[in-house]
Amino acid sequence: MKKNYVLIDYENVQVQSLALLKDEQFSVRVFLGPNNTKLPVELVVTMQELGSRAEYIALETSGSNALDFHIAYYLGVLAAADPAGFFHIISKDTGFDPLIRHLRSRKIFVARSVSIEEMPCFKVTVMPLESKTQTAATVSTEELLRLAVDDLIKRKDKKPRTPKALRSTIHARCGINLPGSEIDAVWTTLLRRGYVKINGEQVSYALPTSGV
Repeated sequence: MKKNYVLIDYENVQVQSLALLKDEQFSVRVFLGPNNTKLPVELVVTMQELGSRAEYIALETSGSNALDFHIAYYLGVLAAADPAGFFHIISKDTGFDPLIRHLRSRKIFVARSVSIEEMPCFKVTVMPLESKTQTAATVSTEELLRLAVDDLIKRKDKKPRTPKALRSTIHARCGINLPGSEIDAVWTTLLRRGYVKINGEQVSYALPTSGV
C-alpha cells in the first residue's frame, strides 16, 4: 500500500477536520502562516491522535508566496525519501500546477486538491459494471463501500472466506478498472468499521442489516 503524504496549505484552505486521514497510510503536514494563530479544536485533537504521522510547519514571518515555497521544499524532501509515495497538496492555488506537472513527468505521484474530500483516493473514476462502454462516473470511497457492503449482504452464506477472495470480490463489484489504491481504501474502511475481521487466512463478518 502506497503511503499518502498530505501537505495542507492552511493559509489557503482552512481545513476543519482530518477525520478522513486517520488510517495508517496517511502522513500529514499542516503549513501555517504567521496569522494562523487559532485552529479548530477538532483539527488539533486529530493531529495529536496521529502522533508521529502529523506535523505542524509554521512560518514565523510572512512574504510573497512564502508558504508555497515551504510546501514545495518539503514536497521535494519527502519525494526524495519515498519516491514510491503519493503526494497530495491541499490548496486552491493553481500556482502549484506547473511543479506538479514536472514531478509527474519524473514519475512522482502527486496531485493538488481543493479539499481533503476531493483527494483522488476519496473521489475516483470507475466504469459502471452494467456497460464498460458507458461514460465513466465519479464516485467516492463511501459510495464504493456501499456497493461492496450491499453485495456482501446479498451473498448471505456464500461470502468470501479468505482475504484474497474477499479482495477480488470487492474489486469485481466496485469496478475491474479501479486502481488498487482505491480498493485499499474500501478494504481499510471495512476493517475500521468492524464490518469485516481478519484472523490469519479466515474472514468473519459483522455487516449492517440494511447496508450503509
